[in-house]
Parts: sequence; C-alpha cells; structure tokens
Amino acid sequence: MADEENKDQETIIPATQIQTQTPTISQPVAAARPMKYCQNCGAQIDQKAVICPKCGVPATGGPGAKEPKSRSTAIILTLFLGGIGIHKLYLGVGRWWLYLLFCWTFIPSIIALVELIQYAMMSDETFHAKYG
Repeated sequence: MADEENKDQETIIPATQIQTQTPTISQPVAAARPMKYCQNCGAQIDQKAVICPKCGVPATGGPGAKEPKSRSTAIILTLFLGGIGIHKLYLGVGRWWLYLLFCWTFIPSIIALVELIQYAMMSDETFHAKYG
C-alpha cells in the first residue's frame, strides 16, 4: 500500500540538483550587426547609430544617409530638363513643380539657363555646402 502512495506522488527534485544548460553563442552579438567607424575618433559603432557614444560627434553614413549631390549631374539635368524643373527635384529644392506648371510659357527655361550658369560658375565646396 505504501508503494501505491509513492507511485501516485510525484518526486520533487531540489533546485540545486537541476542542471540548466544555457545556449552557447558561437559569435558575439555585436559581430552579428553591421558596424561602421566613427569619422572623428575611429571607434567602431553600430551602423544605425546617430551619435558616436565614445566622442559624441554626430555619425555620418549608414542607412538613411543622404548621398552628396553631384554638381555635374545638376548641370546636365539643368541643361536638358531644366525647363520642367527636374534639376530642382534632383537637388531637393522645393517648388520644382512650378517649373512643370509654367513650362508652356518658356519662362522656366530662361530661369534654368541662368541657374545653369550659376551651377557652372560655382565651386564644388560652395555647391556641396548649399545643396549637400
């Protein structure tokens, strides 16, 4: 009868005797994420980081970073499609749609010609400072 009672009761194992296995990670967690280097201090930071945690300087690059606009591309777009405002759309300047709206008057073409001369005479440093 005592044997039947022991069978009905579950055996309780003390917590010290339970062995848990933690999964081992073959690679560090940081290596799994894409990384980049801070341009100021050279520290390796997460690619999505906005500010370097080591030096505090805003990080550049990574996803979402804007590419610098090409001055020669802006000149070519202004030359061939400036009358409809495509150069303004490329440079990210607002109101490019006004060129498209009034293109039938040829006034945007005259304005684009003046802007073409401005882009051609502008230095690369000035162009990148103004348009990124």
